[in-house]
Amino acid sequence: MKGVGYAGCEERVKHNSHNDKKESETMRLLIQGWRERAQRYRVSLSALLSVLMSATLISGSQAVTAEPITDKPWREAVLSVTDPDVTARFFKEIGGYEELGRGSVSASSIAAWGLDPEATGDYLLLRAPMGGDFGHIRLVSFENAGRRVPMRPGARAWDTGCYFSMMIRVKDMQSIYDDAIRLGWWTETPITALNFGTSDLRVVIYRGPDGVQVQTYDRLSPPLPEAIPDFERMTAPFNMMQMVADRDVAYDFFTQTLGFDTFYKGKPYTAKTPTPTPIGIPLSLTTSVPYRAGIVYPVAGEFGRMEMIEVMGIQGFDYSHQCEAPNLGILAVRYPVADIDAAKAMIEERGGSLWRDTSTVQLGEIGEVELFSVKTPDGSIMQFFEE
Repeated sequence: MKGVGYAGCEERVKHNSHNDKKESETMRLLIQGWRERAQRYRVSLSALLSVLMSATLISGSQAVTAEPITDKPWREAVLSVTDPDVTARFFKEIGGYEELGRGSVSASSIAAWGLDPEATGDYLLLRAPMGGDFGHIRLVSFENAGRRVPMRPGARAWDTGCYFSMMIRVKDMQSIYDDAIRLGWWTETPITALNFGTSDLRVVIYRGPDGVQVQTYDRLSPPLPEAIPDFERMTAPFNMMQMVADRDVAYDFFTQTLGFDTFYKGKPYTAKTPTPTPIGIPLSLTTSVPYRAGIVYPVAGEFGRMEMIEVMGIQGFDYSHQCEAPNLGILAVRYPVADIDAAKAMIEERGGSLWRDTSTVQLGEIGEVELFSVKTPDGSIMQFFEE
């Protein structure tokens, strides 16, 4: 079974196993119809199937993923908050994250966000104890930048636009839950048990100051892949989730414009019986409201993923126009690239466009970089930089 989209599971638990019998019956009827057509036109069933398969292969070949504009996982997530130290308590006190640095946001970075020169800001850069040049968290507080509003008020899963949550693997979910509540973080649902195949998971989404959401999941069994460095309580973030208006439109942006590879792309899913979901679909609607998910990454691995979920049966608000600084929430992810000019050219040659053109930006401990920004179809900001 393929991993449920909202859990971002590397187990790839199939959403649609409950439809196996229905799909088998559909296939039986299709083959029966092909056999009747074959008899009508006096050709063998195998010959007819050969023609159909050839057409399918030709059609499929047109959807080959483009060359990725980067071969690295995202370096950092940028969170716009009112007080970096308050938000940082979740990561430092629960996850043991370390400070990599803090200071003032540079004038060049202010400009790269599209803010007026009068704007200022402070930042705090965090890294998980496992180390690595991936999954860092940059907490930024903007001042003198105009009115700040939540990017996603309410943060319901059927509201589209901006980033919904940042995902982290954990151990001992219950103790982390208790610590998070103590720090003033909240959840829309209780810890949810997810059992798929041989995988026994616990999942919950925490909502903290300024609407920042962190989704954690604990795989009780089997053990996590060896590629994930050992950790005590929390890993670095490995996945960024968006709630989108159209999963296929978002998926095409990632795979065709950015050249990302597919980790998972599922069919619309509904539960057989009322089943709690971490994304908070009302229990009575889980059997009738479908959702479909997709997960992509620029390079195969356990970090640097981007996820998109479309809740198909509920009409919510669209906040795609509120995803910019100085508004509050998960502001951006930053991917390193080997050649900034080549990355820009790839995007434009594939029909994409930049939200902010390339500029020289001082990014604190990273140093001086060349950086440009794009927006996903649902308004989320992605930045690419060359050190």
